[in-house]
Amino acid sequence: MRIGIRLTITSLVLASILVSAIGVHILWWRTAEANSHALADTINRQIVATVEKELTTITSEARAAHTAIRTLFVQHVLDTREADKREFVFLSQLQSQQDISWVAFGWPDGNFFAAHKLGDLGLEMMEIAPVNGAIKRRVDQYGVVVGDIEFEKRRFEDTNYVVTDQEWYRSGMQADEPHWFNVTHHPVGLRPSIAYAGPVDVYEKRQGVLAIIIEYTRFAQFLSNLSVGKSGAAFILGRDGSVIAAPDPGADEVKMQRSDQALLPVAQGAMKQAGSSYDVDKKGASQIRLVAAGNAYSVSLTPLTFPGWTLATVIPEAEFLGPIERTIRQLLIGLAILILAAGVVSAWIARHVIATPLILVVDELKHVARFDLEQVRRHTSRVIEIENLSNAIADMAGGLAAFRKYIPSDLVKALVSEGIEPSPGGSIRNLTVLFADIAGFTGLSERLGDQIIPLLSSYLDTMSREVNSHGGTIDKFIGDAVMAFWGAPAANADHALDACRAALACQRALRSSGLTDDGGRPLTVRVGVNSGDMLVGNIGSELRLNYTVIGDAVNIASRLEGANKEYGTEIIIGEQTRRLAGDRIHVRELDRLMVYGRAGGIAIYELLGVAEDGATLPHWAVLYDGGLAAYRSRDFSDAASFFQQVLDARTSDQPARMMLERCRHYLVSPPGDDWEATNAMKAK
Repeated sequence: MRIGIRLTITSLVLASILVSAIGVHILWWRTAEANSHALADTINRQIVATVEKELTTITSEARAAHTAIRTLFVQHVLDTREADKREFVFLSQLQSQQDISWVAFGWPDGNFFAAHKLGDLGLEMMEIAPVNGAIKRRVDQYGVVVGDIEFEKRRFEDTNYVVTDQEWYRSGMQADEPHWFNVTHHPVGLRPSIAYAGPVDVYEKRQGVLAIIIEYTRFAQFLSNLSVGKSGAAFILGRDGSVIAAPDPGADEVKMQRSDQALLPVAQGAMKQAGSSYDVDKKGASQIRLVAAGNAYSVSLTPLTFPGWTLATVIPEAEFLGPIERTIRQLLIGLAILILAAGVVSAWIARHVIATPLILVVDELKHVARFDLEQVRRHTSRVIEIENLSNAIADMAGGLAAFRKYIPSDLVKALVSEGIEPSPGGSIRNLTVLFADIAGFTGLSERLGDQIIPLLSSYLDTMSREVNSHGGTIDKFIGDAVMAFWGAPAANADHALDACRAALACQRALRSSGLTDDGGRPLTVRVGVNSGDMLVGNIGSELRLNYTVIGDAVNIASRLEGANKEYGTEIIIGEQTRRLAGDRIHVRELDRLMVYGRAGGIAIYELLGVAEDGATLPHWAVLYDGGLAAYRSRDFSDAASFFQQVLDARTSDQPARMMLERCRHYLVSPPGDDWEATNAMKAK
């Protein structure tokens, strides 16, 4: 009997698969159990060592803090009733010891004082005292800044917290040395904690009890940083299986730790299943295998040095099969190689002669689609049609690259990435627009003629770089004028702030560029920035489109750029931009301006800097604000005094000079009752 090659190969492949499957199955059974136990034991030992070290560190911090404060009291360096010194010492310990949540002191007369962390960003000082039969609490809240704290607010409130009723206080008053206590009730409510508390005796007289308290949330933070396999977790459980700490990076003295974690019931179930076979008071880990919701878990229960506490590490057994799965994959790869051996020649031809060249050509098309035209390359191929296609794509990229200089390529990329169709249309959005031009450019261009082109190109390059680097979209160049906007096509919640940053960056870049006019004077840029609702989209016809913005807010920005000439400033922003950027920028309000061609005035501001750059509002700007306020309230004499002070500090300040002249005019000829303190532009 004769058989074909196809049947022969199929038979060999099936036989190979059968033999390999049997071998993999035997290998799995031999290695799975040993591998899982070894891996779980290794992970558990590492976790236990880390947790024990952290627990020792935290409890040592508490003991050290207790000893340090108690020594100050006992040596009479500090009296327990000295509020200011006591607050300083308690706060110092709270700030220097990362894991301590409370430093508290209780007196026999029912008075209570504590320093309490509010997470890592706040602190509060708390004093509780019986007053006329009621229990009052004073709370001073502080915010944490770099290297210091700042007082924020104080509040007084009633409370039912009585320190003399607390177990840690009662036992501490009867003890000779400090001990550890479990604490649940705090002045702020139920916050499970441990407290290291003990008496303070001064000159053989018992003053009260000092307690260093650590909330369980600090342990929850630490557990969240542990890596227990790929998807396991570690928990600290009490003697009865109750949760002491579960991994939660967001838990702190303000936010309780989460108790809805998926593996927590597995850990508690393992402790219940272990029963009497696990003794929390004896050393040695217990290994429990537990199946929950169809998944098998390996749970290690290990007693911790802190009495009654157990560390439970939970790891899905699926993680232990990694080495076995790798072995199976290797065998399957070998089988695949054998199965594909007969087709290796045809596969090589298909890959190297057709597939690979086509992939390269497709990659070049992707470069064209993304407008990365400089990345396009020509590729040779044994197939004439593929090589011709590659050459055609390269020629197309070359033509587009030449054409790209006439359009904003970054805008095209953004439109493509946002999926905006190239058809007429748009939408109303809240955006920020910027206009900028060179001061005195008209006269400069007349004097230089065609020699203005290199200077203009360098100027536009500088402006373009800064606008692009700050997320702006360049709309168009009109001679020396630059129009750009922020917030489209890609949305940007901080479009006003980014436009202000760009304006300042353009100002700095032009100053440092060394560009000068024909008289050797540095070029000065005048910028107008405004925000508001405007129409943005593809404006034009079916034959030619321009992605641009139009609207009243755009016209105002253009007028603000021109207003710099009247006010002698370089950057003016509108009131909507000021409102959106908020305190993140430094400005001075210049005036209330009625721009040409528009009814009603708007507040205009000179942009001085960005708060994040370390800039501060200069004193002369504060004086100017005072003068402007007096001017608007018709106190022209007081306003003139303010503006004169600005000129004394800054002799070249044109806005102050202009406002001073107005004040002097109104002192001679007061305005009518309908005067609105608004300056009307006479021209664009």
